[in-house]
Amino acid sequence: MALVLGACGGNSELRMIVGTYTDTDSEGLYSLAFDEETGEARLLDSCRVDNPSYLTLSDDGRHIYAVSEMHDDEAAVVALTFDPASGGFEVIDSRKTRGADPCYVATNGKIVVTANYGGSMSVFPITADGGVGEMSDFYEGGIGGSDSMRQCVPHVHCTEFAPDGRHLYVSDFSADRLLVFAVTDNGVEQLKTCVDVAADNGPRHIVFDRSGKHAYVIGELSGLVTVLDVDGAGMSVRQVVDADPGDARSAADLHLSPDGRFLYASVRQPSDCITIYSVDGTTGELTETGRQKTGLHPRNFNITPNGKYLLCACRDSDRIDVYRIDTATGMLTDTGRPIMLPRPVCVKWAR
Repeated sequence: MALVLGACGGNSELRMIVGTYTDTDSEGLYSLAFDEETGEARLLDSCRVDNPSYLTLSDDGRHIYAVSEMHDDEAAVVALTFDPASGGFEVIDSRKTRGADPCYVATNGKIVVTANYGGSMSVFPITADGGVGEMSDFYEGGIGGSDSMRQCVPHVHCTEFAPDGRHLYVSDFSADRLLVFAVTDNGVEQLKTCVDVAADNGPRHIVFDRSGKHAYVIGELSGLVTVLDVDGAGMSVRQVVDADPGDARSAADLHLSPDGRFLYASVRQPSDCITIYSVDGTTGELTETGRQKTGLHPRNFNITPNGKYLLCACRDSDRIDVYRIDTATGMLTDTGRPIMLPRPVCVKWAR
């Protein structure tokens, strides 16, 4: 394993948690120190977890919840403690998701929710020690999309809590819609409300702006980014733009810059790029401003809290590309200092 790293330290140092696929020589989870002023990084620790392809942290950064994306009944969510000072991990417990290929996990501090690409959503209470208890709820996705190969069985890809804390939105990939859940004291309750997106969309990831008035959904199959106006549990389509220059049918992730002025969307092979948009501060509408070529298979990416760097996990290049962001235009410049890790697919921050 090779890492391109430098010395870093001081108040600008973040803790960076990376999830990887473990079908080669990866340990699973890695922690690094990343200096958000200089763009330099150094390896801190690793922890053996099978296929932790997506993860999230508790608000205090002391607990990590990671999926173990297995194709069978070994599929699970894993709870770990995390020491920001040392970057060290310790597994607390693991719970079976009962749904194959969990690919996304979210928490509101009371429950942990996984999206299982095998077609379901699993809900777990958080225990007093920050672990996950026995599954409390299980929901299945639907079908109805027009792609006879990729939407013929249910797939669920994202579970995202709204900024209001009262709703959970779930991408029902094979039905071309978002499911809506009310967040209760003990978990979630599915509402009759759902949000339809365009046919042949395959909704994948969802992100909200800071106001909670607008949401953005990227369609894996269509490559479209749908801009939605949010009103309580309801959403209405405001705008649809195309992030995929090559009809790759493999759009992946999207994120807003910390100041909300730019939105970035990744598209995997053969396009292998990040499309860049400026965001209208009033309407939430998008204007494409550029495109950045990346390494192979850009999956999840993340932006440093100060908005200066974008780090993109390029799975098939075995590296995390590090881009400097022009905070005036949103455009990206490759620093030429990639972080070399096997099969990286998820990047998260902790102080």
